[in-house]
Amino acid sequence: MNLPVLTVTQLNTYIKSLFDGDFNLNRVFVCGEISNFTNHYRTGHYYFTVKDTSSAIKAVMFKTSNQRLRFMPENGMSVILRGRVSVFERDGQYQLYVDDMQPDGLGALNLAFEQLKNRLEKEGLFAQERKKPIPEYPMRVGVITSPTGAAVQDIMNILGRRFPVAEMIFCPVQVQGESAAPQIAGAIYRFNANRYADVLIVGRGGGSIEELWAFNEEIVARAVAESEIPVISAVGHETDFTICDFAADLRAPTPSAAAELAVPDAAEQRQLLFSELYHMRSLVESGIKNRRDRLNELEASGGLLNPLIYIDNGRQLVDKLITQADLCARSGMERARSGLAALCGRLDALSPLKVLSRGYAIAMNRGKAVESIKNVKANDELTIKVSDGTVLCTVNGVENNG
Repeated sequence: MNLPVLTVTQLNTYIKSLFDGDFNLNRVFVCGEISNFTNHYRTGHYYFTVKDTSSAIKAVMFKTSNQRLRFMPENGMSVILRGRVSVFERDGQYQLYVDDMQPDGLGALNLAFEQLKNRLEKEGLFAQERKKPIPEYPMRVGVITSPTGAAVQDIMNILGRRFPVAEMIFCPVQVQGESAAPQIAGAIYRFNANRYADVLIVGRGGGSIEELWAFNEEIVARAVAESEIPVISAVGHETDFTICDFAADLRAPTPSAAAELAVPDAAEQRQLLFSELYHMRSLVESGIKNRRDRLNELEASGGLLNPLIYIDNGRQLVDKLITQADLCARSGMERARSGLAALCGRLDALSPLKVLSRGYAIAMNRGKAVESIKNVKANDELTIKVSDGTVLCTVNGVENNG
């Protein structure tokens, strides 16, 4: 039996034809855990391994298929794959060509929601310090929603009832479907480019997660976060949260609630204004009454009835002060005289003339008092001062008493 000799390519091609011709392998569902995941950024293809506790198989998901995924596959994620089994001829390796992928257990949309929410939260897109305050009295309210839904009518009615002076500027968009997210983001950018409004309401009525998904798209979240005009997100009912809600400056549970949060209640403002006016009038009237009472008191006082009373009181006070000043001056002079007399007495007692009057004399030698025999010598001419004159004499000699 003569068997043909095949090249490697021929063998791989033959094996591939067997795989491709097997109907059971052309459409298979496989569950397993992702490992060795690689996102080939140049081509956009996903390469990974699917494994269970005992076996593994290589898998590839081309860009044409994975661009429809709502979530990003990750290592360790349990998934259910739909695809076909074939052979990659160049390497002689059979692998799973994946057409669709779903998370095993958690829905694809729920997983995509959590992945995007976590990623944008790490970027700080939901940070509280980024939130802008809603203007207290907006004169232009921008509304971005469907033209056919009940939301726009609810918003219009509430704005007209609460704050009719505000102008509503409506931008109709699709709120579900493939083109909804780009339309919503585009409307937000147009409002900001021309400052068409003071506050924006972005939303729609309630629905399933699939119907609300446009408000979970990254393009909408970034448009809301980048908006210089404050944004109120009003998507779904009270229990529904979207990525748009987290990125917005304020979240309202319903479009009707968003309209109430966007503008003040004119009736309440009018009542508040009247209350303030009444309070101001009461303060003014009370102030006038107090001043009128004070004026009446002054009119009834003695000063206005007889101004001379204050002049007479002043005169008496001046006379009293003059008398006190005169007494103080006299007392001071008496004290000064007494002190001077005492000083004179003391000075007189210490005067050398007083000593001379008692029989004492002062010997002077050349104008200086002779205090010791050392101050004179024989033949010095001395001047002797006595109480009634001067005696001139010559020294014959000096005797030492010691």
